[in-house]
Amino acid sequence: MKIGIVCYPTYGGSGIVATELGMELAMQGHCIHFISSSIPARLDVTLPNVYFHQVQAKNYPLFEYIPYGIALSTLIVDITKRYKLDVIHAHYAIPHAYHSFMAQQILKEQGIKLPIVTTLHGTDITLVGKHPTYKSGVEFSINKSDIVTSVSEDLKKVTEDTFNIKKEIITIPNFIDNKLYEEETPCIRKNFANDDEKILIHVSNLRPVKRVSDVIEIFNLVQKEIKSKLIIVGEGPEIENIEYLIEKYNLHEKVHLLGKVNQLQKILCLSDVFLLPSELESFGLAALEAMASSTPVITSNAGGLAEVNENNFSGFIEQIGDVQAMANRAIELLSDENKLNKFKQQAKQQALKFDKDKIIPLYVKVYKKVIH
Repeated sequence: MKIGIVCYPTYGGSGIVATELGMELAMQGHCIHFISSSIPARLDVTLPNVYFHQVQAKNYPLFEYIPYGIALSTLIVDITKRYKLDVIHAHYAIPHAYHSFMAQQILKEQGIKLPIVTTLHGTDITLVGKHPTYKSGVEFSINKSDIVTSVSEDLKKVTEDTFNIKKEIITIPNFIDNKLYEEETPCIRKNFANDDEKILIHVSNLRPVKRVSDVIEIFNLVQKEIKSKLIIVGEGPEIENIEYLIEKYNLHEKVHLLGKVNQLQKILCLSDVFLLPSELESFGLAALEAMASSTPVITSNAGGLAEVNENNFSGFIEQIGDVQAMANRAIELLSDENKLNKFKQQAKQQALKFDKDKIIPLYVKVYKKVIH
């Protein structure tokens, strides 16, 4: 198949899933054309059957804002005609599904059929989609897609409750290549903690919905009981608030801010507990990556996290904002070596349920259905 994948190029879950999906399909022999504003963060352009097309949006004095959407739909039309795409896969309803539909209509006028598969990832529904400025556009683009998928049952329900949806939404969870997290990697634990210290970790884009301030609050309680260090991976708008709290609690020697990390498994493999106290989380790909590294997770009960993290098995689930309860759970694990090791093994077992070999065939089935 010849598949066009439209996605964001950033480190967010949607971009990662879209990129990993495309690369795996390319290795299976399908021709994959990535369409984005820049090269997706994890895309290996040296792989066979992988093509990248950059959206070139031009600015003119007449425009207050660059007309990215028009440039995107025009590029989809051009690529479809040039490479004879079989299907376009839009990750995020806004703007990708919306402008994929515009491309579809232009091609239809020329007698060319281009089916659209739209995957809903989260904030396109829970934040952007609910806003009156965008709501009707999101609803329209979902209903005009040929097939719609969602990364969790919770997100599917939120979508159906928020919009007047006339399409069936198929739940296909996010996935992971567990083998990547089983490869032998040099242990650099001593670079972050002493032998008698435990390591907690948080990975995100550091947006307010991730409640990264709660991560600091949780760790502050934990480090009073357990000799430990905290690693925070990612960049985002909450960094100043994080630095303020580190200063407030005098945690300079105990918190490592690493920014963006390309080979995340090298950091996750040395961690003991992963913290994800999010306010909104459609799936929780970062938690899944941690579990694949045999790291138990302590999460909030936001969105689809309960579908990823099995409470009292791969980790623990607490109420959003209950910093004390999450800290207590971390202390419970970190103070009992046998229990911690048991949860590490169970976290890996949970991650295997979301292995790419189980999930990617579901997307292939969707593509074949919409094409034929």
